Amino acid sequence: MNYELLILLLFLGSFVGLLSGLLGIGGGLVVVPSLVFLLPYFDVPPEQVMHVALATSLSTIIVTSGASSLNHLKLGNIDFFAIKWLIPGVILGGVAGSYVAEFIPHQYLPRVFAVIVLAMAIQMLTSIKVSKARSMPSPIITSVNGLIIGVVSSLAGIGGGSMSVPFLNRHGVEMRKAVGCSSFCGCLLAVAGMLGFVFHGFQLQNLPAYSVGYVYLPALLAIVATSVFTTRFGAKLATRLATSKLKKIFAVFLLFVSFSMML
Repeated sequence: MNYELLILLLFLGSFVGLLSGLLGIGGGLVVVPSLVFLLPYFDVPPEQVMHVALATSLSTIIVTSGASSLNHLKLGNIDFFAIKWLIPGVILGGVAGSYVAEFIPHQYLPRVFAVIVLAMAIQMLTSIKVSKARSMPSPIITSVNGLIIGVVSSLAGIGGGSMSVPFLNRHGVEMRKAVGCSSFCGCLLAVAGMLGFVFHGFQLQNLPAYSVGYVYLPALLAIVATSVFTTRFGAKLATRLATSKLKKIFAVFLLFVSFSMML
């Protein structure tokens, strides 16, 4: 790793931490496309780039979302009652998503990622106009939603905030608390998804040095070195911004990421 790449990864981590605290996402929406661009410079084989990007992204989310959830917990932004039935499905889905990724040809994975993110952006934009919140669904339905969030998020290398924040907000959880709850769920989801990718990656011989399964340790350490310090600023900013403004920022960000990956 040269110094230029190291500096880029450190800046990436700073940005990821800010977004994690502000929007309740683990940062995978930024980390995955960034690593897809950078990993070839680390001699990662083209057919493994997307898998390594997904796995490394999930591993950074464990640290970033963990730090973000602690900051939101201090600010009173986590409602454990609202997410207790979401968590089991999220964990199971995180593992399942890593298995699904193994069966998708590597050249199609970036497009799968882009389509997932585009759907999330559209969902968030349409939810801005919804003023009447619903009550939380039954435990079974909530767990099924958690399973779907877990599978899709693990498949896209993200922490699930892009789906769990709209879900919680739509069912009566105030936006700031939805962001905090999402950070907590995202950390657990990332642990489950990363373990699945590590297991599959151990069976390969052509991954670069300093890899644990599909997880590339130099990129992981560089990103989390700065992200853990910037989550607090995002969390504080989230408490000051209006709910509608947070939703608009969230949706525009998703559209940008989706189109960049399509291209």
